[in-house]
Amino acid sequence: MAVLTVHGRGQSPESMRDLTARLGAPPARFYAPAAPEGSWYPHPFMEPLARNQPELDHGLRVVEAVLTRILREGFARHRVVLWGFSQGACLLSQYLLDTPRRLGGAILFTGGHLGPDARPAPSGAPLDGLPVLMRSVERDPWVPRSRVAETAELLRRAGATVDLRIAPGDEHVVTDEACGAAARLLRAIGQ
Repeated sequence: MAVLTVHGRGQSPESMRDLTARLGAPPARFYAPAAPEGSWYPHPFMEPLARNQPELDHGLRVVEAVLTRILREGFARHRVVLWGFSQGACLLSQYLLDTPRRLGGAILFTGGHLGPDARPAPSGAPLDGLPVLMRSVERDPWVPRSRVAETAELLRRAGATVDLRIAPGDEHVVTDEACGAAARLLRAIGQ
Protein backbone atom coordinates (compact mmCIF):
# COMPACT_ATOMS: atom_id res chain seq x y z
CA MET A 1 0.00 0.00 0.00
CA ALA A 2 1.16 3.54 -0.76
CA VAL A 3 -0.01 6.63 1.12
CA LEU A 4 0.44 10.10 -0.35
CA THR A 5 0.40 12.52 2.59
CA VAL A 6 -0.08 16.26 2.13
CA HIS A 7 0.76 18.51 5.07
CA GLY A 8 -0.94 21.69 6.21
CA ARG A 9 0.19 25.33 6.03
CA GLY A 10 3.27 26.01 8.12
CA GLN A 11 3.91 22.30 8.50
CA SER A 12 6.26 19.89 6.77
CA PRO A 13 6.36 16.26 5.66
CA GLU A 14 7.73 15.46 9.13
CA SER A 15 4.45 16.65 10.70
CA MET A 16 2.59 14.05 8.64
CA ARG A 17 5.12 11.39 9.70
CA ASP A 18 4.46 12.34 13.33
CA LEU A 19 0.73 12.03 12.73
CA THR A 20 1.28 8.65 11.07
CA ALA A 21 2.99 7.41 14.23
CA ARG A 22 -0.30 7.93 16.10
CA LEU A 23 -2.07 5.45 13.83
CA GLY A 24 -0.20 2.21 14.39
CA ALA A 25 -1.26 1.50 10.81
CA PRO A 26 -0.15 -1.46 8.71
CA PRO A 27 3.09 -1.29 6.78
CA ALA A 28 2.87 1.10 3.88
CA ARG A 29 5.18 3.23 1.81
CA PHE A 30 4.57 6.88 2.60
CA TYR A 31 5.18 9.65 0.09
CA ALA A 32 5.30 13.11 1.63
CA PRO A 33 6.01 16.04 -0.69
CA ALA A 34 6.96 19.39 0.81
CA ALA A 35 5.18 22.62 -0.07
CA PRO A 36 7.44 25.52 -1.02
CA GLU A 37 8.01 27.59 2.11
CA GLY A 38 5.52 25.40 3.98
CA SER A 39 2.42 26.48 2.04
CA TRP A 40 0.61 24.97 -0.95
CA TYR A 41 -1.11 28.29 -1.72
CA PRO A 42 -0.73 31.74 -0.15
CA HIS A 43 -4.21 32.87 0.92
CA PRO A 44 -7.12 31.33 2.87
CA PHE A 45 -8.77 28.47 1.01
CA MET A 46 -12.15 30.20 0.67
CA GLU A 47 -10.68 33.20 -1.17
CA PRO A 48 -11.31 33.41 -4.94
CA LEU A 49 -9.27 30.74 -6.71
CA ALA A 50 -7.38 33.36 -8.73
CA ARG A 51 -5.90 34.82 -5.51
CA ASN A 52 -4.19 31.49 -4.80
CA GLN A 53 -2.63 31.17 -8.26
CA PRO A 54 -0.17 30.13 -9.52
CA GLU A 55 0.70 28.31 -6.29
CA LEU A 56 -2.57 26.36 -6.18
CA ASP A 57 -2.03 24.90 -9.65
CA HIS A 58 1.56 24.06 -8.71
CA GLY A 59 0.34 22.19 -5.62
CA LEU A 60 -2.20 20.23 -7.67
CA ARG A 61 0.56 19.35 -10.16
CA VAL A 62 2.73 18.09 -7.28
CA VAL A 63 -0.09 15.78 -6.15
CA GLU A 64 -0.52 14.50 -9.72
CA ALA A 65 3.24 13.98 -10.17
CA VAL A 66 3.63 12.04 -6.92
CA LEU A 67 0.54 9.94 -7.68
CA THR A 68 1.94 9.18 -11.15
CA ARG A 69 5.25 8.15 -9.56
CA ILE A 70 3.45 5.86 -7.09
CA LEU A 71 1.57 4.12 -9.90
CA ARG A 72 4.72 3.81 -12.03
CA GLU A 73 6.47 2.18 -9.09
CA GLY A 74 3.91 -0.60 -9.33
CA PHE A 75 1.29 0.14 -6.71
CA ALA A 76 -2.21 -0.81 -7.86
CA ARG A 77 -4.73 2.05 -7.77
CA HIS A 78 -6.86 0.22 -5.20
CA ARG A 79 -3.87 0.21 -2.82
CA VAL A 80 -3.15 3.96 -2.98
CA VAL A 81 -4.49 6.36 -0.34
CA LEU A 82 -4.49 10.16 -0.42
CA TRP A 83 -4.23 11.70 3.05
CA GLY A 84 -4.17 15.38 3.99
CA PHE A 85 -4.58 17.62 7.00
CA SER A 86 -5.80 21.22 6.93
CA GLN A 87 -4.37 22.94 3.84
CA GLY A 88 -3.30 19.50 2.63
CA ALA A 89 -6.87 18.20 3.00
CA CYS A 90 -8.14 21.25 1.11
CA LEU A 91 -5.66 20.62 -1.71
CA LEU A 92 -6.66 16.94 -1.91
CA SER A 93 -10.39 17.79 -1.80
CA GLN A 94 -9.86 20.10 -4.75
CA TYR A 95 -7.79 17.45 -6.53
CA LEU A 96 -10.45 14.76 -6.07
CA LEU A 97 -13.20 17.05 -7.38
CA ASP A 98 -11.14 18.43 -10.29
CA THR A 99 -9.44 15.15 -11.29
CA PRO A 100 -11.72 12.41 -9.96
CA ARG A 101 -10.38 8.88 -10.12
CA ARG A 102 -10.91 5.69 -8.22
CA LEU A 103 -8.12 4.91 -5.76
CA GLY A 104 -7.95 2.87 -2.57
CA GLY A 105 -9.17 5.68 -0.36
CA ALA A 106 -8.82 9.23 0.88
CA ILE A 107 -8.40 10.66 4.37
CA LEU A 108 -9.31 14.33 4.66
CA PHE A 109 -8.79 15.83 8.10
CA THR A 110 -10.23 19.35 8.47
CA GLY A 111 -10.43 20.46 4.86
CA GLY A 112 -12.77 21.29 2.01
CA HIS A 113 -12.80 22.38 -1.60
CA LEU A 114 -11.28 25.74 -2.46
CA GLY A 115 -12.99 28.95 -3.51
CA PRO A 116 -15.69 31.18 -2.04
CA ASP A 117 -18.67 29.65 -3.79
CA ALA A 118 -20.48 26.36 -4.09
CA ARG A 119 -19.27 24.28 -6.99
CA PRO A 120 -20.79 21.48 -9.02
CA ALA A 121 -19.92 17.87 -8.39
CA PRO A 122 -18.13 16.01 -11.17
CA SER A 123 -20.62 14.48 -13.60
CA GLY A 124 -21.42 10.81 -13.36
CA ALA A 125 -19.90 8.82 -10.51
CA PRO A 126 -16.17 8.88 -11.33
CA LEU A 127 -15.13 8.16 -7.74
CA ASP A 128 -17.06 4.86 -7.95
CA GLY A 129 -17.27 3.88 -4.28
CA LEU A 130 -13.98 5.50 -3.22
CA PRO A 131 -13.91 5.33 0.60
CA VAL A 132 -13.36 8.86 1.93
CA LEU A 133 -12.83 9.46 5.63
CA MET A 134 -13.52 13.06 6.64
CA ARG A 135 -13.05 14.47 10.13
CA SER A 136 -13.15 17.97 11.60
CA VAL A 137 -14.34 19.85 14.69
CA GLU A 138 -17.46 21.99 15.12
CA ARG A 139 -15.78 25.35 15.51
CA ASP A 140 -12.44 24.90 13.78
CA PRO A 141 -10.82 28.36 13.52
CA TRP A 142 -9.72 27.89 9.89
CA VAL A 143 -12.15 25.51 8.18
CA PRO A 144 -15.90 26.06 8.63
CA ARG A 145 -17.96 22.99 9.42
CA SER A 146 -20.32 23.96 6.58
CA ARG A 147 -17.52 23.73 3.99
CA VAL A 148 -16.45 20.31 5.25
CA ALA A 149 -20.07 19.09 4.98
CA GLU A 150 -20.51 20.67 1.54
CA THR A 151 -17.34 18.95 0.31
CA ALA A 152 -18.53 15.62 1.72
CA GLU A 153 -21.78 15.99 -0.22
CA LEU A 154 -19.92 16.83 -3.45
CA LEU A 155 -17.75 13.74 -3.03
CA ARG A 156 -20.86 11.60 -2.40
CA ARG A 157 -22.47 12.95 -5.58
CA ALA A 158 -19.27 12.02 -7.42
CA GLY A 159 -19.72 8.42 -6.27
CA ALA A 160 -17.53 8.31 -3.14
CA THR A 161 -18.58 6.53 0.03
CA VAL A 162 -18.02 9.25 2.63
CA ASP A 163 -17.63 8.71 6.37
CA LEU A 164 -17.97 12.21 7.87
CA ARG A 165 -17.79 12.99 11.56
CA ILE A 166 -17.62 16.42 13.15
CA ALA A 167 -16.35 16.33 16.73
CA PRO A 168 -17.13 18.94 19.37
CA GLY A 169 -14.42 21.50 19.93
CA ASP A 170 -12.74 24.61 18.66
CA GLU A 171 -9.12 23.56 18.14
CA HIS A 172 -7.39 22.90 14.82
CA VAL A 173 -6.29 19.37 15.70
CA VAL A 174 -6.58 15.75 14.64
CA THR A 175 -8.58 13.91 17.30
CA ASP A 176 -7.81 10.46 18.67
CA GLU A 177 -11.08 9.24 17.12
CA ALA A 178 -9.93 10.51 13.71
CA CYS A 179 -6.62 8.67 14.08
CA GLY A 180 -8.42 5.47 15.03
CA ALA A 181 -10.77 5.73 12.05
CA ALA A 182 -7.83 6.40 9.72
CA ALA A 183 -5.96 3.38 11.09
CA ARG A 184 -9.01 1.17 10.47
CA LEU A 185 -9.37 2.45 6.90
CA LEU A 186 -5.68 1.89 6.17
CA ARG A 187 -5.83 -1.64 7.61
CA ALA A 188 -8.85 -2.43 5.42
CA ILE A 189 -7.14 -1.11 2.28
CA GLY A 190 -3.83 -2.78 3.16
CA GLN A 191 -5.30 -6.29 3.44
